[in-house]
Amino acid sequence: MRLAALFTALAATTAAAQPALKYKPLMVKTPDGVTIAAQEWGNPSGPEILFIHGFSQAGLSWARQVNSDLAKEFRMITYDLRGHGNSDKPLEPQKYKESKYWADEVQAIIDAAGLKRPVLVGWSYGGRVIADYLSVHGSARLAGINYVDAVSKSDPTHFGEGVKTLAPMASEDLATNIAGTRQFLHTCFEKQPSADDFETMLAFNMMVPPQVRAAMGGRQLNQEERLKSLKLPVLVTHGDKDRLVLVAAAKYTAETIAGAKLSVYPGIGHAPFYEDAARFNAELAAFVREANKGRSRH
Repeated sequence: MRLAALFTALAATTAAAQPALKYKPLMVKTPDGVTIAAQEWGNPSGPEILFIHGFSQAGLSWARQVNSDLAKEFRMITYDLRGHGNSDKPLEPQKYKESKYWADEVQAIIDAAGLKRPVLVGWSYGGRVIADYLSVHGSARLAGINYVDAVSKSDPTHFGEGVKTLAPMASEDLATNIAGTRQFLHTCFEKQPSADDFETMLAFNMMVPPQVRAAMGGRQLNQEERLKSLKLPVLVTHGDKDRLVLVAAAKYTAETIAGAKLSVYPGIGHAPFYEDAARFNAELAAFVREANKGRSRH
């Protein structure tokens, strides 16, 4: 009885010590049965932003957005892609190969959160997920798109030497996997993160199984005709020191989509939302405000 009482007291103390969450947690079930961990931040009645993180990352990647002044004005949703963070991690390769799975995942989050016309912000692989969404569900329910250091076409000239860091990340040898992940993370930044932030990033990157990383690779992309017909506001954000996705990719996207705005960040790497959060947040806020003025456009 004493041991039981001790465990009860310990559980109560632990529960009391849990900090209040800054976000509203959302657990979303996709049509193919995957549970996705999503988070709602900011002003519940504000214009809507849905953030989609990159390869091997997590919703935590957007900390400098959701914990900024953006929260006063905008309703923001982050989430962990399938296979990432606190979301389910099925190991069947097919769960990561088909556009419909990725597209339906985004739609399930939009539906679960009750989003009416969000702006999608897709970083790196998140841009590939946006392509999946457009292919399956179209753009009618979107207010705008912000591509962040992303590709919209499978063109070898759009990728930098940094992509060589990806192969070791799919290794099932733990030492190789960790070394590859560390190198990949450093390659993501021209202005390197603080030691504390790097530890956090490494922790959530290592939550992605090597089988998931391997399955996500090799998906071909060519959306030229769809992009040419896109009729909604688009912002293309890119760091000119990106060693993973070159500025050529951003220029192609901006030139292909009529009316798209290109914003290049000098001296910034693959993660402008972290490396120059002040500029990124200001530009995103202005873009979302403008996109919501044209709600009838689709």
